[in-house]
Amino acid sequence: MSLPTPLSPSPAGARKQPSSSGAALGVLSRYLGPLWPKVALLAALLLGSIALSLYLPQLLATFLDTAQQKGSLSALTRLAVTYIGIAVGVQLLSAGATYIGADVGWAATNRLRVDLTAHLLNLDMSFHKERTPGELIERVDGDVTALSNFFSQFAVRVFGAGLLLLGALVMFWREVWWLGLIVTAFAAFTLFAMNRVRRVGVEPTRVEREASARMFGFIEERLTGLDDVRSLGGGPFTLSRFLGVQRNFFWKAYQAWIKRSKVWQLSMLLFSLGYVAVIASAVGLYLGGAVTIGTAFLFYQYMSLVEEPIDQLTQQLQDLQKAGASLIRVGELLNLSSGLTEGTRTLPEGPLELEFENVSFSYGDSEGDSGLVLNDLSFTVQAGHTVGLLGRTGSGKTSLTRLVSRLYDPTQGVLRLGGVPSTELRLSDLRRRVAVVTQDVQLFQASVRDNLTFFNPRTPDLQVRRALAEVGLEDWLDSLPDGLNSKLAVNSLSAGESQLLAFARVMLQDPGLIVLDEPSSRLDPATEARLTAAMGRLLAGRTAIVIAHRLDTVARADDILVLGAGNVLEYGSRASLSRDKNSEYSRLLAAGRSVQDEVLA
Repeated sequence: MSLPTPLSPSPAGARKQPSSSGAALGVLSRYLGPLWPKVALLAALLLGSIALSLYLPQLLATFLDTAQQKGSLSALTRLAVTYIGIAVGVQLLSAGATYIGADVGWAATNRLRVDLTAHLLNLDMSFHKERTPGELIERVDGDVTALSNFFSQFAVRVFGAGLLLLGALVMFWREVWWLGLIVTAFAAFTLFAMNRVRRVGVEPTRVEREASARMFGFIEERLTGLDDVRSLGGGPFTLSRFLGVQRNFFWKAYQAWIKRSKVWQLSMLLFSLGYVAVIASAVGLYLGGAVTIGTAFLFYQYMSLVEEPIDQLTQQLQDLQKAGASLIRVGELLNLSSGLTEGTRTLPEGPLELEFENVSFSYGDSEGDSGLVLNDLSFTVQAGHTVGLLGRTGSGKTSLTRLVSRLYDPTQGVLRLGGVPSTELRLSDLRRRVAVVTQDVQLFQASVRDNLTFFNPRTPDLQVRRALAEVGLEDWLDSLPDGLNSKLAVNSLSAGESQLLAFARVMLQDPGLIVLDEPSSRLDPATEARLTAAMGRLLAGRTAIVIAHRLDTVARADDILVLGAGNVLEYGSRASLSRDKNSEYSRLLAAGRSVQDEVLA
């Protein structure tokens, strides 16, 4: 399929890995900053809820004292109605804060998903060869989802909980100073102890997310190869392996949960002791006549208001553990740099000349790697010419085209497009002017239009229809119930129709150079003839490289390039090579005819 235009890549070179706290602050400022009006509204709702929550116990204490003193029914009714009204107000403010917080969280995490996906798309192929799509899906979706509460509520709720805690402590000091001192010391010790315990859960949570990524990668790989697994009877073995991967994830998740639960276990223990101390003090003060029954009950209410923010902080600290692990993993990805440097030059319009000058290439990590797959290639493809690329499996054909589309850079030598070294080109411009159609065309479960335009709404429908007509799919389009808006279901198209749709994608892109990787390898003769006609229209006025095992595919090529073990065996005009009985191309033609004769015999 034709390659979509990527966003600008990250600068080359390794960057220092940020600390967890530094990453947290950076993420908050970057993704919550543009949402500051909603964040401010969220803070206002929380602060209003806190202020009313601190006032409610005062009303309740006044109600109890008035009732004990046999106050008037109207006074009690007024206090009760006021209490109920304020309590309803607290609930409404809390519900509004929850709604706004969820909205902020999803908006921020969706922006992070977009940035993370764009960054991954700009990393070179060496990165993607080492990771499964399932693992990357877990990183983009699973890790970012774990950050949603961190984005939406962490900063504001921690701030609000701190204010609520401070207000409750002030109320204790206001009533009985020495009890306020004891509760303040208790709250400080509880926060200190929980912060110490919190750190225990960060590393196990990171390991849990890694195990989750491996499980998703395993599932993705097996689903991709489901037909092979079934046909070769590999179902029981695959299920056994999956159970092992799932068991590993379960135990890692269980161990991480046990570590994280230490925070709230400690909180429950400490507050059990705290409640006993406060209630005992309240009872003692009441029996001694120092406070009224309402004030004694007030101590219990304010102790619950001390517990509530600390419980919130406990929950936020657990979320911070999850967020800390996810931030580390997301930060690791965002701090990876592509091995492909971003250039500044652009390509000329029209067909592009392609030149290889002493190009060598290895998939190894260093230039000294002995496993060269391309060795000192030098040739030039004239602008507007079609080159048939031939060679045995493993000769380096696919690697050569990967250099042309700049999925990799040469280990040695220079590759030029339109006279410009590929390393000096802007990647977005190169992707726009160089298109690739592979054997396996990737179609999306989306409309015909979205499949052709890669979800670009700005492409006119008339232009899309013209591209389909160019490749001979106009009648097919007219047969669809909703035309361009018809949904393409999985496996709903034949191999030939998929290839023709890929050709239409390229027509829309209008590149200057096209790489076709064995376009007719899976087609019957009738469909191949239809595809060949479409290919002729596609390649007209463009430079093209056509990889082929079937020689009929390159019967109309201008030139032939034959590779062998990463070397150029011969390169020249197709007509002249076919006349030269000693050429490699002539020997391939002769071998093909002899195989065909044997089949017919």
